[in-house]
Amino acid sequence: MTQPYTGGCACGAIRYETRHAPVFQNHCQCRDCQKRSGTGHGSWLTFPAQAEMAITGEATHWNVAGESGNVKTHAFCPVCGTAVFLRFAAMPDFIAVPAASLDEPSRFTPQVLTYSVRGLAWDAIDPSLKAFERMPAG
Repeated sequence: MTQPYTGGCACGAIRYETRHAPVFQNHCQCRDCQKRSGTGHGSWLTFPAQAEMAITGEATHWNVAGESGNVKTHAFCPVCGTAVFLRFAAMPDFIAVPAASLDEPSRFTPQVLTYSVRGLAWDAIDPSLKAFERMPAG
């Protein structure tokens, strides 16, 4: 059994925990991630079995259609504003958390770069990562 992945917002009002290992870990340079992070990319761990992720505290949610057209539901702490998770209408069993929201952010091991087509020259990403212009299929 894997050590649980735990994390939450900056003020501690929202916490999450799952015993599942992530199925996908990526840096994403889409415009949505850039705008939300305030920098050149977002860094995400995506987990299976959303229903088995324990989340405490009340998040505020907002929806956006991603560049693919699929709707994503972003959740953030209404107290401190920290992004805490992301859900996908097209993949309702999955949930993603920002890498820096982990209690142990060093557990994040990016596998790929997505939406490299939106990359900014000043946002240097490890060139050894496999880069996809958009989101890779299945």
